[in-house]
Amino acid sequence: MSRYPAPELKDLPEDIRAKVLEVQNKAGFVPNVFLALARRPAEWRAFFAYHDALMLKEDSGLSKGDREMIVTTTSAANNCLYCVVAHGAILRIYEKKPLVADQVAVNYRKADITPRQSAMLDFAMKVCLHSDQIADADFAALHAHGFNDEDIWDIAAITAFFGLSNRMASFSGMMPNPEFYLMGRLPKAK
Repeated sequence: MSRYPAPELKDLPEDIRAKVLEVQNKAGFVPNVFLALARRPAEWRAFFAYHDALMLKEDSGLSKGDREMIVTTTSAANNCLYCVVAHGAILRIYEKKPLVADQVAVNYRKADITPRQSAMLDFAMKVCLHSDQIADADFAALHAHGFNDEDIWDIAAITAFFGLSNRMASFSGMMPNPEFYLMGRLPKAK
């Protein structure tokens, strides 16, 4: 799974163990990131608190699919296998499009997405690769697609947070769970 051994579930602090079991009950498996980062409980708590503040935010102009699209696209630019596969799976489910994750990971400009999403990804990629070059014109382009300044902050914060996540996953050798590869590609078995 990783260059660093993951702790056993039984050895985790109770709050972390409860969250991991909650995720396992919902997903049917434990995503490797939950155990890989649990080797340092204080960092795990900080990481997932910020993750949840960004990705589970209720009052945002970004849909859950938009957020996962940002993660998948920028993680591909950062060559992060774990995040492309894991968040690509979630993106396919939220958008109900089995091809979209592969499309945005390879070349979002040719993906079957809306002009609004394309503008969002243009900005996310600029934050990812050239944040020092962000200018007022970048904000104006997003405003033209209905994004407000708080939405723009969310796009940048998600991009920046997952830049950290990408680097942690890549240096540690974290691999995607096999379950992620098929999620959202085929209709659920009834």
